Amino acid sequence: MHKLLIADDEPSLRLLVAATLASEDYEIIEASDGGEALALARSERPKLALLDVQMPVMDGLEVCRRIKSDEDLRSTAVVMLTSAAQPSEREAGFAAGADEYLTKPFSPLQLLRVIEQLVS
Repeated sequence: MHKLLIADDEPSLRLLVAATLASEDYEIIEASDGGEALALARSERPKLALLDVQMPVMDGLEVCRRIKSDEDLRSTAVVMLTSAAQPSEREAGFAAGADEYLTKPFSPLQLLRVIEQLVS
């Protein structure tokens, strides 16, 4: 079973993503802001983190940078899942260390494929 972190300040989006990923293969943990996301990443050590860019306390890009610069978390796959769709925003996501960058609205099948690829 793989542990996945979903970090988004919109409860409805967290619910949608959790429902999309609901299976015996994944244990879902959720955060409603960037500070909580980083704390959960450090305590729970998820295999993969789905991060929104625009969150309170700490944005997803900073959470990504901190995960990727942490010796113990470096192997955590990070997928930015965000409405920030401009080419410069995508570049910023990859520059922060994201493994993949998906924009909202997203295809649930695409999300599943990306996650399966990154956790296998």
